[in-house]
Amino acid sequence: MGVSRALLLLLCLGACLGVRAADPAQLPGKVRAASEEWADYTQANGEGMGWDILREVFEPEGVKLEIRSVPYTRSIGLVQRGEVDVQVGAYRDESEGVLYPEWHYDVDHIYALGLTSKPTPTLATIGNYRLVWMRGYEYNNYLPNIRRFNEVHRSVGILPMLIHERADYYIDASMEIEELLAKADNPKQFKLSPLINLPLYLGFANTANGKALLDLFDRRMEVLVKTGQLKPIFERWKQPYPFDEHGKPPKP
Repeated sequence: MGVSRALLLLLCLGACLGVRAADPAQLPGKVRAASEEWADYTQANGEGMGWDILREVFEPEGVKLEIRSVPYTRSIGLVQRGEVDVQVGAYRDESEGVLYPEWHYDVDHIYALGLTSKPTPTLATIGNYRLVWMRGYEYNNYLPNIRRFNEVHRSVGILPMLIHERADYYIDASMEIEELLAKADNPKQFKLSPLINLPLYLGFANTANGKALLDLFDRRMEVLVKTGQLKPIFERWKQPYPFDEHGKPPKP
């Protein structure tokens, strides 16, 4: 009886070890990520804060980051069809057929850019003005009482629209606006007004690989935020750290 019990225990232990050993093998060897090319964030050459965050999340677990630079709306389609595993820079639950994790990885600081001669808009008053933003960003879902807006395919005509008063304000994240102002002939004629902070998520494909990578992402983010391992990445790129000491995003 003692030998039988010992044998049974060994068999059970072996089965448990076998299951645990199989878990890493269930992960794909790479995570295929699609993103719009944002300067200093998700550049096509693989440089940028966003790519550095994803590498820190996935690569220590043996999952190599593979990047693809496409327009934002195309990144949504790619992840919906399972042609990539993750879409970068999403807002939670914004697209059908896409899976969203519990953890965000960054925060978009959304501003209104307008002429200095214009009134200073707030979150409560922004719906009173004519707005413009990049196609696919759908800020009308996140800002209150929006009535008049246009979506543009390219940023090249945005500053002339504001100068010639074809729109009152351009809405975008602070990094993108700063890049746009860097190309302005007279940046002092414009002003920035803060509106809202929106947590940024990865959108995962509704596939076996996507689900496995989503689970890994949430597990890794919980550890990385609690240990502060992501802070040096934000410091290196001179961007505000999006988590407080409790691992929560800052309040808008």
